[in-house]
Amino acid sequence: MPREPEPAAPESQDPDDVLIASRNLNGRYPWQDPAEQVPYGRVLLIAAALKWRPADVVTRLGALGYADIQRSEGPPPDAVEPDDVPLITGVESRFGAQPVDVDTTVSLRQTVVSAALTNRAPAEAARRMTALGYQVGTGARPLPESANPRDVALIRKDRRGGWFDWGDEVPASHVLEVAQELSCSPHFAAERLIALGLRLPYTPEPGDERLLKYAETPGGGWISRWGSAPVAHILTVARETGRSHTDLVARLAELGCQRPDGTVPDAPEPDDFVLLSENLDGRMPWLTKNNVVGLQLRHILRASLVTGRSPAQVTERLTTLGHWLHERAILPETAEEADIRLLAAVTSSYLDIIGLENVLRTASLTGRSPADVARRMTELGYWLSEEKVTYPEVRPGVREA
Repeated sequence: MPREPEPAAPESQDPDDVLIASRNLNGRYPWQDPAEQVPYGRVLLIAAALKWRPADVVTRLGALGYADIQRSEGPPPDAVEPDDVPLITGVESRFGAQPVDVDTTVSLRQTVVSAALTNRAPAEAARRMTALGYQVGTGARPLPESANPRDVALIRKDRRGGWFDWGDEVPASHVLEVAQELSCSPHFAAERLIALGLRLPYTPEPGDERLLKYAETPGGGWISRWGSAPVAHILTVARETGRSHTDLVARLAELGCQRPDGTVPDAPEPDDFVLLSENLDGRMPWLTKNNVVGLQLRHILRASLVTGRSPAQVTERLTTLGHWLHERAILPETAEEADIRLLAAVTSSYLDIIGLENVLRTASLTGRSPADVARRMTELGYWLSEEKVTYPEVRPGVREA
């Protein structure tokens, strides 16, 4: 099948005419086909490039043989500025930049992306596009009057190119996911999404800010889409706000969070905050549930010394709060500082088999003999290698007289 002939270059050699006729507005081939309709946005782009009035561009296009020119419903603007170009240039085409179609409602993506490209607030970008002759969709409330570089990521559905548009409902999980990506508060993300004309399955509340922040860590310490709120965090927020634990757990579910990482008690005990804090001081960072190896025996022994409870009582309470102790772990009747120092030096878990090199390393760090270390680790439930090894009774660095 023969190919259609390419449009010829304009007869006029005037540089302005050559630019007008060039499809890419660069004064070079390929040329705009006079048989095709000239998009309204192209008229505005030419006006911006030549600093002409759009009406004058239309007149000149007609003189050059472009009879079919798309028009806006209202009168064209008196002038188009260079920084209007990103507003007019479509961001949604996959096959090169095309002017925004004046016959369709301007998408949320176009409004937000072009606002970011020109460092405008979304409301300002929308007003300017309206002044340029476009119809901009809006949500139930006015768009934000402040610019925010996070807006583009907030309205992106996924990495495959999906975008939210005016009035779409955003899943609660998206709010948590994009907040984690942007290292910002999920509450801020929720309020900003609503301000951008989208809907959520819940109404953001001021208390969400505190409820969703469980730690002071890089990135903000916000509960993520796949994360769970530590039990102690829920107890702390309940104590600070007077809200019931049931209410807080229900609200977390509404906000798209996973179930708490333990069992929230109906009647917290005073020591719960100490037992559930990693540093045993009743404050963040909170103990998180380990679903692989369970509670650290060292934490139990340290908690025993701090609270005065026996290791068995500490374990029983932590188990009630949703944690668990590995079946191979053997609790001593009392907590001893020597055991705590020993366990601090052990880098293996109850899933591992402890070899000779680990025993020697632990002996070196604790100043105990390898034989003593091996005996005590066995008594605490650790598995030592079944290889026939005779562990020295002499402590590292100590020689017999």
